[in-house]
Formats: sequence, C-alpha cells, structure tokens
Amino acid sequence: MSRIHEALQKAYRERMSLPDSKLNGFHEPVAASVLEEPRPVASESGLESVARHPWKPAILSLPTLEDRGAGVEQFRSLRSHIYQAHYEIPLKTILIASGMPSEGKSFVAANLAVSLARNSVNNILLIDGDMRRPTLQNLLGAPDSPGLSDYLEGSVDLVDVMQRDCGQETPEGGSVSTVPNLTFIPSGKSKDNSSELVANHRIEELIAAVSSRFDWILIDSPPALAVTDAIDLARAADAVLLVARGASTPYDVARRTQAAFGKSRILGFVLNDVKNAPHKGSYNYNYYYNSGLDGAGRPAKAMDKQR
Repeated sequence: MSRIHEALQKAYRERMSLPDSKLNGFHEPVAASVLEEPRPVASESGLESVARHPWKPAILSLPTLEDRGAGVEQFRSLRSHIYQAHYEIPLKTILIASGMPSEGKSFVAANLAVSLARNSVNNILLIDGDMRRPTLQNLLGAPDSPGLSDYLEGSVDLVDVMQRDCGQETPEGGSVSTVPNLTFIPSGKSKDNSSELVANHRIEELIAAVSSRFDWILIDSPPALAVTDAIDLARAADAVLLVARGASTPYDVARRTQAAFGKSRILGFVLNDVKNAPHKGSYNYNYYYNSGLDGAGRPAKAMDKQR
C-alpha cells in the first residue's frame, strides 16, 4: 500500500510542476461507473424539431380535455391560483409532489399541464420525474422512452427525449391535436439508480437548457416520504405544489411532507378525491385547494374548492 501511495504522490507532484499549457490538457482518470455529461440541446434546435407521436390520452383521467364540466372548472380555478402566484413571485417551474403513493399527484400534474396548455398559446413542458413508477405516459397515451433517465445518464440528447402529440387525422388529410402546445418528457427506462441520477444536478441543467422555450414547466415526482428523489428534484423548481388525498392522507403525513420541502417555496396543498364535498351551483367540487398547513402542523382550512 505504501508503494501505491508514494506513486500517487509522485504523479501528483509531477502534475503540479507542469506548465499551465500542459496542465490544461491534463485529465484526471474517470471511473467507469461515472456517467457521461449530458449533451445539451443545440441552440438552433427549436420545438419544431421535437418528435411527434399519436398520443391516445385516457379521457376519463384527463377531464381537462373536455370543453366543460366540473373537472374543467376546478382545474381552471387551480390554474388561476398558479397565475396569481406568478404575478407575486418569479414562477415558471413547479414540482408536483405528495408524501405517499396513490395520492393523485400524477393526475393533478397531467390535468394542470393540459389546462395551462389549452388556456393560451403558451408552451408547456410536462416532465415525468418518477423514474421508479411512472404514470404520465399512461395518462397521455404517449411513448415512455427515450426519456428523462436516458438523458440524465448522458446516453441521448435532450431534444431526443422531448415529444409532442401529432394529433388525429382529419378528413382533409391534416391532423389536429387537442394540446398542440404541450411538450412531454417521459420518465424513460426504469433505473435502480434514479436517486443518483437526480442528485447529480443534471436536472437543473435540463431546466436551464429548456427554460427559454417554455412558459411553464411542470415536474411530476415520486412520493417524497418514500424516496429522496423528490427533494432533489425540487432544487430545479421555483416552487412545490403538494397533493394530499381526502379522508386518506393523515395530517401527520401532510405535515412531514411539508417539512421535507422545508428549503423550497410551497404554493399550497391540493386536497384530492374529497368525499361528500359541498355543492356550488351545478358543479360537484370533489377537490380542494388550500394554502398549506396551519401553525400546529394540521392541514389548513380550504380557501378555494379545487380539483
């Protein structure tokens, strides 16, 4: 061991004695397990170069694809809250998170993205950051790879993992998409080392690379109390929108979820799947939105009914 140590010291001293011109060309040996640096989107690559696929969205899980109805109105209300927050603070990238599985965060992420996309000509990017149990590709009926995991490990270009809906064919031979300004990055191949992939700061590089091309960026994440991925993903976001399930999520879980994102700006909670919700007019509001937790750590009273 001493000989190895002496050899390493000698190599280090020799390196330090090299002139700057030689030193600049010197590269430290890299372990084979270290991933390559991701290849950024070329500056000349615009959204017109993004691949298009025939999405087959799950209509029952995407009520915001309808022109009217309770789901449409409820997500419009949530969208209005997002707009209001945007006027008050710098806000573009939002992480959609929950504490435990099956609380509806992917449902909220997909429908909020569709609602934002259908409201204006703004470009929306939806990213499936759950590389363990992805769901968004099923909701959108979109291909699941290549995706985020492939980009984070450096095996594909960023533009290669982005996709848009090519729409349905029309009798005239053209095509029409219900969400023409929505771009999707699926999770990609499931990875056992997803925690390492999102902890290496490349997700932040991804957001920086695409930020100028999109007005809103939404990231769906794994459950924050189950794995660490969501906390690392939050570093790339301007704020976090939390999701809890009515009559299912214990207030202690909601409290611990909020605490887990203690270093992030939290927009509030979406209380999903509320049973026996009050009625307002002709709409049955099954979802609520509130501003977070009260001082005692319990869910705050709902401010606005929200899906």
